[in-house]
Amino acid sequence: METTRQLLPLLKQYFGFTSFRPLQEEIIRDALAGRDTFALLPTGGGKSLCFQLPALLQPGLTVVVSPLIALMKDQVDALQAAGVPATFLNSSLAAGQSRPRLRGLHQGEYRLLYVAPERLMLSGFLDDLARWNVCLFAIDEAHCISEWGHDFRPEYRQIAGLRARFPQVPFMALTATATDRVRADIVTQLQLRDATIHVASFNRPNLTYRVSGKAGAYDQILAFLRQRPREGGIIYCQARKTAEALAFKLSGDGVPSAAYHAGMEPAERSRSHETFLRDEVRVVCATIAFGMGINKPNVRFVIHHDLPKNVESYYQETGRAGRDGLPSECLLLFSPGDRIKYSRFIDEKPDPKERELARAQLEQIVHYAEDAGCRRSYLLGYFGETYGEENCGACDNCLTPRQTWDGTLAAQKFLSCVYRIRERSGFGVGVQHIVEVLCGAATEKIRKWGHHTLSTYGIGAEHSRAEWAAIGRELIRLGYLRQDAEKFNVPELTDTGRAALRTRQKFTLTKPVTAPELAQPRVGEIACDETLFECLRSLRKQLADDRGVPPYIIFSDVALRQMARSYPQTEAEFARISGVGDKKLREFGEVFRAVIIGHLQTQARQVFADDSFTVPTAAPSRARLTSTVIESLQLFRAGRSVDDVARLRGLTPGTIYGHLATALEVGEAVDLNRVANAEVRREVAAAFRRHGFGNLMGVFETLGERYPQGLLRLLRAAGQRQ
Repeated sequence: METTRQLLPLLKQYFGFTSFRPLQEEIIRDALAGRDTFALLPTGGGKSLCFQLPALLQPGLTVVVSPLIALMKDQVDALQAAGVPATFLNSSLAAGQSRPRLRGLHQGEYRLLYVAPERLMLSGFLDDLARWNVCLFAIDEAHCISEWGHDFRPEYRQIAGLRARFPQVPFMALTATATDRVRADIVTQLQLRDATIHVASFNRPNLTYRVSGKAGAYDQILAFLRQRPREGGIIYCQARKTAEALAFKLSGDGVPSAAYHAGMEPAERSRSHETFLRDEVRVVCATIAFGMGINKPNVRFVIHHDLPKNVESYYQETGRAGRDGLPSECLLLFSPGDRIKYSRFIDEKPDPKERELARAQLEQIVHYAEDAGCRRSYLLGYFGETYGEENCGACDNCLTPRQTWDGTLAAQKFLSCVYRIRERSGFGVGVQHIVEVLCGAATEKIRKWGHHTLSTYGIGAEHSRAEWAAIGRELIRLGYLRQDAEKFNVPELTDTGRAALRTRQKFTLTKPVTAPELAQPRVGEIACDETLFECLRSLRKQLADDRGVPPYIIFSDVALRQMARSYPQTEAEFARISGVGDKKLREFGEVFRAVIIGHLQTQARQVFADDSFTVPTAAPSRARLTSTVIESLQLFRAGRSVDDVARLRGLTPGTIYGHLATALEVGEAVDLNRVANAEVRREVAAAFRRHGFGNLMGVFETLGERYPQGLLRLLRAAGQRQ
């Protein structure tokens, strides 16, 4: 078994990192021990390293099965740039390109081979694998094997045949998105034997989630992009025509953009992909129906022009932002009309089971869009994870809570209408029909079923149909009504709803999402000499173009910002930059250091103190100091420790730290000497300086997990105030 002392030098030598991310080391150890493993790590969580590093430590060939052809080339380019012998075989290669690779595989020249599932199971290829001494099968995007997953691919089911052909070779299944049901299905379908299961947190702390009412989508998107003139990202669209039209209009308005969808010619699609990776276009407009193989670490935003088809797709698509750990934004433009449009598509599905699953998934993503609670908490809860903080500080509902209103009368009317319809007809009806009864519509169904004679007919003139539909959906989210997908999602009163109707309970409802101003403060960026950063970016682009690879293959934005902050001028200083391995130090160290030295000959060196941070957050309104935060603050000021306050209130210490952080953010005094001495505060501040405000997990890991995450959040809040 390899020890940490043996693994870390290879990690630095080839990949330029000095420590592992959560669970990486455990997964690598299991792989080296020859065990079957299942790894669920979030997008950007470092899944690839889990099979790439073991490939360097054991004899034989690691075969990586991937459904994304474009992603294969990206990963192989990155591995080769780091000095790792790797190659890929897929349909994008001509015969003349495949032959030398096959020859190299027969001669044992490669440690990693990326291959598509449909090629893997060809009889001739299986014979080749038997001769190539395979030591590990790594199944990437393993959720594709489950029909319960959001991206089921029938060709993945054939992979299970490898077990019979290669019974002694261990399997590693990897995915970024899988519910409990999908996880179990993956293990069964791949016939994993006594597999070790590794499930990391789904939380992406550097991502900010926002939902905005769709009101003139193009103007909203253009305004968003103009506020971020140097940043690139992805815009997901439901229809191919929308993607093409959006890319065309944005380019005409000075935002270089490209379309990307399954209906394009392969060469054209590949060109869009390459120009985006090489920073030649800022934006790619892609259909959400087509999975893009994006391994670009500096995607700064993901916009959903239309409602995603389910929560899993949304999580995976937003996860393509901020893979480098720097702050990134996820914006969903939501219109209730999207729900109606998708419902019609679902009704056209011939398979009843497919319709049932699709309806349930649609309701879940609509609930996410309309929910007034923490977006992060909702996403984590969907995947079975509990978020321990009351306020994540990085979603629209936590940053600017939506307004509420006294919805008692409206809720009573809606619930009463549901009750009266069932009492009269003996069956339930859909939300839309209930709304029509409340609004006094004269439809054929209303007359046919006698619903125009109900006491609730026409009593809802004070609200529009769209407003009544939103009220109905909120009552479903709050548990006063329930929907059963097998019964066409007809709302029915729950016991809670019946009790509320009987006792005339007071209801506080939330106003729907609107289209606010999109200008928002950016937090967590690594403070650096911006002029030098731009010089280094230009050099990176030139070197990448010369080699025919994307810029991030040379160095990530994180590495460039660290260079523009610490000004490394010697080889030893440059080697300490994150992502600088032995090969990159030899190949690029001198030329980057020359630019840094030249810059310092004409420009003054900027000083970034350990306790300084970049962009402070805007101070939240004092209205955010809820009664529970005030109670924790008062107990702390009375001399109680954080642990004492937690025990007295029946909460976790992490929650109390969060309360103190919230108080600090709105200007309340909090004695930090009582939670951490000056040396600890300096150490934590230095870690945030390197990783940025948004990368709480990166700081947690860098500090060896010695300090609670709640304490780190509190100290981050203190740094932001400074």
